[in-house]
Amino acid sequence: MKKEIFVSPSILSANFCEMGGAIKSIEQAGAQWVHCDVMDGLFVPNITFGSKMVADIRKITGLVLDVHLMIVNPERYVEEFSKSGADIIVVHVEAGEKTKEALEKIRACGKKAGLSIKPNTPVCAIVPYLDLLDMVLVMSVEPGFSGQKFIPAALEKIVEAEKLIGKRNILIQVDGGVNEENIKDVIKAGADSVVAGNMFFLADDKKQAARILKGWD
Repeated sequence: MKKEIFVSPSILSANFCEMGGAIKSIEQAGAQWVHCDVMDGLFVPNITFGSKMVADIRKITGLVLDVHLMIVNPERYVEEFSKSGADIIVVHVEAGEKTKEALEKIRACGKKAGLSIKPNTPVCAIVPYLDLLDMVLVMSVEPGFSGQKFIPAALEKIVEAEKLIGKRNILIQVDGGVNEENIKDVIKAGADSVVAGNMFFLADDKKQAARILKGWD
């Protein structure tokens, strides 16, 4: 029996003028999570949206809100995003010197804690925090913009992350350039969740796109 792959379409690739429709399309396609990319223009060279977007989405869906904080010193905003309705809050190990504090705050708020690593960050950077994690996010592109090509070296990082996690109940998520050409390799390497932006929202048949991302087709 194949393991369940949690598909998390990134609303960064959606039409912000039709966000309600975008969320409905995620639900109807059978994807389980909604990926919210929060960027501050400092940690990454792009600015997206803040906690109000998350709060507004929370009002219209019961899906898991998977909030990826690509911001400096994320510990400052953990409580705010928690109150907005995030279910999973992911911070970057490179985003400041208070990673442990940020993860502890996420857990104290009753949310699942995730830690992300950029393509040039060694996987061993997650080791000091493993006992605080529910998920590790392996970036397969440089964070900041959608539509980038998948970096093949990410596959080795997924395998390494799985070895470091061992028997701990920690999911591995992969974000960046995941599509029909590489999804089977991503799942085979050990991914439990995949983020998809353009592949999902530009698809004519979003239900089929979700099936592909789950490894069903």
